[in-house]
Amino acid sequence: MDREELKSVMPHREPMLLVDEAHITGEGTSEGRYTVRGDEYFLQGHFPGNPMVPGVILCEMAAQSSVVLFADAVAGKTPLFTGIKEAKFRHSVYPGDTVVFKCRITRQRLPFCFLSAEAYVGETLCMSGEFSFAVIG
Repeated sequence: MDREELKSVMPHREPMLLVDEAHITGEGTSEGRYTVRGDEYFLQGHFPGNPMVPGVILCEMAAQSSVVLFADAVAGKTPLFTGIKEAKFRHSVYPGDTVVFKCRITRQRLPFCFLSAEAYVGETLCMSGEFSFAVIG
């Protein structure tokens, strides 16, 4: 799914739509991508002269990359973060980088969804964590 298709299954819009594309890669797995342009709101002041994507934004990008796995459950509803567990930030992400998010459903009991995700720039692991959200609505 490209940005426009993603808008049909999740409520996020610019500037909070933080994934360029996402697709299912297998049973319970998805992959999303985002290329950091350098003019994003979250880079303003983080950090002057050395802009890098904040860790919490990487977590949001990962969650948005997983939405294709829950498309039927979230369509027309609002997915809200309920937890971020074991998040680790291992490498910085900079303007010009394309981040690839690899997501996997670990459990789903609606209205709650649980997943694990990793973020890579090239072969470099930048972030990993476990996420949960509730679908309300």
